[in-house]
Amino acid sequence: MKKITVMLLALLVLAQGALFAGGRRDSGASTAAYHIGVVTGTVSQSEDDLRGAEELIRRYGRATEGGIIQHVTYPDNFMDQQEVTISQITTLADDPLMKAIVMNQAVPGCAEAFKRVREKRPDILLFAGEPHEDPLVIQGAADLAVSADFISRGYTIVWAAKQLGADAFVHISFPRHMSYESLGLRRQIFEAACNDLGLRFVFVTAPDPTSDVGVAGAQQYILEQTPQWIQQYGKNAVFFCTNDAHTEPLLKQLFVYGGMFVEADLPSPLMGYPGALGIDLSNETGNFPAILKKVEDAVIANGGAGKFGTWAFSYGFSLSAGLGEFAKRIIDGNAKKDNLNDLYAALGEFTQGAKWNGGYYIDANTGVRARNQILIYMDTYIFGKGYLPTTEQRVPEKYYAIKFQQQ
Repeated sequence: MKKITVMLLALLVLAQGALFAGGRRDSGASTAAYHIGVVTGTVSQSEDDLRGAEELIRRYGRATEGGIIQHVTYPDNFMDQQEVTISQITTLADDPLMKAIVMNQAVPGCAEAFKRVREKRPDILLFAGEPHEDPLVIQGAADLAVSADFISRGYTIVWAAKQLGADAFVHISFPRHMSYESLGLRRQIFEAACNDLGLRFVFVTAPDPTSDVGVAGAQQYILEQTPQWIQQYGKNAVFFCTNDAHTEPLLKQLFVYGGMFVEADLPSPLMGYPGALGIDLSNETGNFPAILKKVEDAVIANGGAGKFGTWAFSYGFSLSAGLGEFAKRIIDGNAKKDNLNDLYAALGEFTQGAKWNGGYYIDANTGVRARNQILIYMDTYIFGKGYLPTTEQRVPEKYYAIKFQQQ
């Protein structure tokens, strides 16, 4: 009888263990009611955008592990691999639980991919962050497009340069970027603002990182040319580049040879500064007040106080995370996709204390205000000096009337 009792107890323990183990396995299964796809660049092309996607994963979990977020990256050489980009986006729509796709940056191919998704899954929300394609093209494909305010910033960045004592503004880019309406139009506004505010405007060409030279070749060119540019245009020149990959080598040389830098094309304290100054931010990951403080200390230590700036929070990080958050709130019934305040609130989830400004895009050729493209910007933070009130500046109306001219 004792043996029988022991055996029964052992079997009961095994059965309970199996039931418990089974419960644990079930808890790891997919429990999300829906999924949100997030498409970003890689670390080498747009690290901040990718980190924003990782923040969403940290908060809401991976779709493959029972969470909400499904993250994929587009190729570094996206101009030559548009079909790969399109395929990555459209494949997300094969997931029956997919309810929104957020792409940041929305590189060429996004509009076509969104159209294909729309054909087979009209229920999916489609958000384009920092679109590279022309406004009318992306507006026709996305539910919402959000861009850094390339019109207002065409004036405010030059205004900020003047506050720093600059006498020249050096704009670094290449033909592909200048063919984009957003970047090409901003270049025209830069030049007009320089003429009005008394700065010399200079345009210089650098290699496209998506060309045959690649990211490494483009960065090497910036390293070699920046000292010559400083010698030619002076240490009171503010430098600006339209490509993320150019930013780090540009900053590295500016700290060595002189020159100033108001903010990046897509501003962030993570954009260029850590690599240029050898800053280890592994303990500050995701904590932007701490990141800003550590970067500021390094900038000041390297003689950059009052000469270098950024946005206090990463634009790329905030946009990836903010658009993902906005999509989630819409799906949950806590926001409306056509409500500007709801969008700002979602962005504010990741930028506590920062001031945003912006508005709907207005086509200079037609005067028509877009219903689904919003332009946004934040106050500029100058290391060693603090915030400049860029969001409080009144941008003269004439800059909004400048029409894009293909270069």
